[in-house]
Amino acid sequence: MDGVSVRPVPGIGEVRPGDDVAALITGALRAANLSLLDGDVVVVTHKIVSKAEGQVVELPDDGPDSHRRLVEEQAEAIIRRRGNLVIAQTKHGFICANAGVDRSNAGPGRAILLPEDPDRSANRIRIRLGREFGAEIAVLITDTFGRAWRRGLVDVAIGVAGMAAVTDLRGETDQHGKVLEVTEVATADEIAAAADLVMGKATGIPVAIVRGVAWRPDTEGVRALIRDAEDDLFR
Repeated sequence: MDGVSVRPVPGIGEVRPGDDVAALITGALRAANLSLLDGDVVVVTHKIVSKAEGQVVELPDDGPDSHRRLVEEQAEAIIRRRGNLVIAQTKHGFICANAGVDRSNAGPGRAILLPEDPDRSANRIRIRLGREFGAEIAVLITDTFGRAWRRGLVDVAIGVAGMAAVTDLRGETDQHGKVLEVTEVATADEIAAAADLVMGKATGIPVAIVRGVAWRPDTEGVRALIRDAEDDLFR
């Protein structure tokens, strides 16, 4: 296949604690006459995974600061504070705003936490969908992060199953024969960002299929994307 395609998966609907995310995705795909092929990457926003896994917390009120205590509880370490903004490290190793605690699309007086183990959640979905459609696929679970060097938000992978999250090009040569010494491509994050073009917070579409991207099978998961503290110039 030439080129890359990104296809939204409509019809998931509201997800509640105890729901089977893989079954919901399967039903939505079949209802839309969509299938999965070898090499597809299924991208799933963490919100529906977190909701299905019961990672939803009732807040004491619906005020703008009602989730501050929850942020402190979810943070493994506080990296920076500025006004109401808290940059924290989660127990997963992610550096992000408010330790991943999110009130968007949560409902009044509620907040959504990150999945306990996003890699494991992604792998469960991958196994189920792979069996249903007889295809070798990868699954990403995503969230929206800010970036240290640039303005704006972008979706990144917080859970990876079936594929290498990073494509290591070190040791290969460029078009002029120069050996690449530091080039590592965050393939999973690139796919996550592409999928968000048809998903996003306001569309009500939490799943997309990215087709045509070359990826290498791997089991390391999202750990490959997490920079060690000693190499992080922003800490």
